[in-house]
Amino acid sequence: MSKLFDLTGKTAVAIGGNSVLGSSMALGLAEHGAKVAIVGRNIEKAEAVVKEIEANGGEAKAFQADVSTKESLEQLAVEVEKWSGGWDIILNAPGKNSPTPFFDLDMDEWDDIMDVNLKGIVLTCQIFAKKMIEQERKGSIINISSVSSTTPLSKVFTYSVSKAGVNSVTQFLAREFAPNGIRVNAIIPGFFPAEQNRKILSEDRIASIMNHTPMNRFGNPDELQGAAVWLASDAASGFVTGTLIRVDGGYGAMTI
Repeated sequence: MSKLFDLTGKTAVAIGGNSVLGSSMALGLAEHGAKVAIVGRNIEKAEAVVKEIEANGGEAKAFQADVSTKESLEQLAVEVEKWSGGWDIILNAPGKNSPTPFFDLDMDEWDDIMDVNLKGIVLTCQIFAKKMIEQERKGSIINISSVSSTTPLSKVFTYSVSKAGVNSVTQFLAREFAPNGIRVNAIIPGFFPAEQNRKILSEDRIASIMNHTPMNRFGNPDELQGAAVWLASDAASGFVTGTLIRVDGGYGAMTI
């Protein structure tokens, strides 16, 4: 049974792999044998994740890229291909947030968040999935969504809209890439104290979150590893595509 989750011989490209949640999932992929490209705008943070993976006996390399620009991602693909020859897993975990009220929102901020959270995933899939198809590599694309994608949250209008778009992109591309043996799924994390949401976690907001989370706590980033490894592995390779997997402490099941 353990062989189903063995990622030995596979290469993963972790976009946003230097973030709190992205790095944890990247570590999980590496611990199961994957060679991991850690990609982020902050190369120092990416290199720190690489060191952690290497300290655990894994193999990884840090790469710098801006997911909002096609040219940057095209150059990234060239560099990763030189390093690994190709890739089998794409983890799309870029993230940007803002608490700006709707009527105060200007389009520069809207574009900035959309460029990272949604456009970045579209561009990454265009470039990296195309190369997988050209190399006849079957594999897995894992997009990181949010509970706000299905039930919009207060104070994070643009973020919520962008993540709803991620869900739609995930299901569209699952249909698009299925004939090529490439599966596309999304993980919907609940509330994890990541960088982009710390600034809006007031005492009242935390209380509201706990009241809507049956497990009555924040998630630990390591609790996303199981879903990521499963979706990347042969355990899900047969028939799992176009799914939105919740790891949210029951948030999505809560009403009153």
